[in-house]
Amino acid sequence: MRMTGSKIIVDSLLRLGVDTVFGYPGGAIMPLYDALYDAPLRHILPVHEQGAAHAADGYARATGRVGVCIATSGPGATNLVTGLATAFMDSSPVVAITGQVATTLLGRDAFQEIDITGITMPITKHNFLVRDIETLAQSIQQAFTIAMSGRPGPVLIDVPRDILLGSIEYCPETAVANCEEQTAEGPLAEQVRAAGKILGAAKRPVMIIGGGVKAGKAEQQVLNLAELSGMPVVSTLMGLGAFPSDYSRFLGLTGMHGHKTANLTVCHADVIVAVGTRFSDRVTGDPKRYSVGKTVIHFDVDMAEFDKNITADITIAGNLGQSLAQLINCLPANNQRLAAWWEQVENWQREFPFVYEKERLTPPWIMRHMSEATAGQPVTWVTDVGQNQMWAAQHLQINGSRSWITSGGLGTMGFGLPAAMGAQVGCPDRKVVLIAGDGAFKMTGMELHTVVNQQLPLACVLINNRSLGMVRQWQQLFFDKRYSSTLLPEFDFAGFVGACGAVALSASTPDEFEAAFTQALESAVPTVIIVDIDTDLIVNPMVYPGQPIDQFID
Repeated sequence: MRMTGSKIIVDSLLRLGVDTVFGYPGGAIMPLYDALYDAPLRHILPVHEQGAAHAADGYARATGRVGVCIATSGPGATNLVTGLATAFMDSSPVVAITGQVATTLLGRDAFQEIDITGITMPITKHNFLVRDIETLAQSIQQAFTIAMSGRPGPVLIDVPRDILLGSIEYCPETAVANCEEQTAEGPLAEQVRAAGKILGAAKRPVMIIGGGVKAGKAEQQVLNLAELSGMPVVSTLMGLGAFPSDYSRFLGLTGMHGHKTANLTVCHADVIVAVGTRFSDRVTGDPKRYSVGKTVIHFDVDMAEFDKNITADITIAGNLGQSLAQLINCLPANNQRLAAWWEQVENWQREFPFVYEKERLTPPWIMRHMSEATAGQPVTWVTDVGQNQMWAAQHLQINGSRSWITSGGLGTMGFGLPAAMGAQVGCPDRKVVLIAGDGAFKMTGMELHTVVNQQLPLACVLINNRSLGMVRQWQQLFFDKRYSSTLLPEFDFAGFVGACGAVALSASTPDEFEAAFTQALESAVPTVIIVDIDTDLIVNPMVYPGQPIDQFID
């Protein structure tokens, strides 16, 4: 059948199982919006294109499917950049479709022309500039395949206006036939056997899990390995949720703001089994001393991560689930040999407990209360970036791979609200709870208007300390309390929330928060709880930047 380029895009999206797109119209992309007018696709119009990119990212992380965002050429496309970079750093499968000036105008500085493929080359797995309508359908198919295969990530398709308006005889089966999914290869048996031998002889092993466990759907294999080996498990920021937080072998977050027991366990281990983690600086502290005296076994689907930050003794590339299953087959069940190791770990747990005060309203208590109040319920936690993010990572009980969404690699302030919107759209049967600071919320807060228009029952806990909290914390600790541009003027959050059409609740005591959170959980309309806390509260524990991760600031 004969179809325009715009209708080919819509048909391809539908055939790929897409049900929702987030986008903003404009001149170059207008033909596609004409095709979307009566298409059976849910289109969500954000306030800003950055919101579309973050929403597509949140949708992808919550559902495990590709998130799709659309923007026009020029500023519309460049407004997607921060969102694409966020998805790239956290290996999230997003496909961005951008309009472009006509092929005859490329390179002529036409109105709203920008080289978006050149701009996004470092922050996408791949991108396409479609110059021939005959390749359009195949490019879309390939984009989805690339976004989901191996290590997931964002892909951009730039489509000139004349390609959108042009038409050809369209055969969708041909495009599908040329795009077979690439699967990660299995590990080398000899490497797995070597890893099994080392782990079987270890006296103080620890497993560090990262976001790759979730991307590789290897949660069950990680749990099986922990049970069989008996070793403790710690998590990076991105790995949270991949291992049950209430499981006895789980010690929590490791890294700059990691739990003391988790960090000490890593520091005193003789074998580190790292699964799906890139060993970022916020995890390792001083990389030169991180692995001294340890044997490091690194599992990852992306060979580029091997020896990039931490040199490993054994590297095992390939599908994580397959690799771990083979390792499990090499190990005998012999948990008793780790009794002395666990005695030491439990001593640290007794020595460094966290006391949740209830005399005043504090974020650690808030996180613990929310976990208790939602126990057994399907909840997806989304955070913004800063102190709110670290308090949530330290103190929430997170269970379920897709129940934790945060910007880890890029640390994008303003990510939270649009990402939570995308997560709620993708998972209407789950309660999405956003945790955000006052500074970050103001960056993309107008997307609350979109949330209201879409009638999403989002709950938001807005931690208002009237400052850019994490930057202020560093100024307090390392810059002689010279609070340059971090103490914020008062803002009427309740008035703003009400103007957007959402429900605003306030809490300044634990009792007030308990009542407000109960109401927000039960509400079918967007609800924002404005939590007033002391400005001087800081995130503890904290490791000195660039130092070994057992060097805590007390």
